[in-house]
Amino acid sequence: MSAQVQGGVMAEGAEDERRRSAAPGDEECPPGSSLPARWRATLDRHTSPVQRSLLATWLSFGATFGTVRLITHGIRGGWLPWGNISAGGKHLHHYNIGIATLAGVGLVAVRGDAKFTGHPGVGAAYGAGAALIADEFALLLDLQDVYWAKEGRVSVDLSLGILSGLGAYLTAAPFWHELAKVTAGHAQQRLSAGQAR
Repeated sequence: MSAQVQGGVMAEGAEDERRRSAAPGDEECPPGSSLPARWRATLDRHTSPVQRSLLATWLSFGATFGTVRLITHGIRGGWLPWGNISAGGKHLHHYNIGIATLAGVGLVAVRGDAKFTGHPGVGAAYGAGAALIADEFALLLDLQDVYWAKEGRVSVDLSLGILSGLGAYLTAAPFWHELAKVTAGHAQQRLSAGQAR
């Protein structure tokens, strides 16, 4: 084996050892990288574009559903400074916004432009639109404003919250596991640096 080849093999071995001894997420990030930069590197390394789009869908669904529930309770309880949305004197339900959002997402999907169809932004819009509709599904099903009826409201809220969390987890389980390792490794480095001072 030539010295050049041997040196290359030795360099590769040293690089592999450095990667094994480094904190999770350090392989793609220069030393001292911020935690968000490490999270992004972990996301890119452990998820495919399809998984990122699905992850955006589930996270957007959960965040939108929770936010809408908070806002509607705030409006009804009077502790938020704004009121319901109206158009021409009629109450505009948020499922209308959800339907419009899904129509827009459908238009992107039907157009068939690969640059946008699998984009996480489109997934996030789809998740938000679906959450706006799901939050008022009983109203659509019964064609009556039963939004504040007590029957099943808590169980529906809880079920949709669990479904959203489970969907986000199962879409990219290896990513979440690695993200926990990266975060713990980053915290450990920060603690070590603090103790060294």
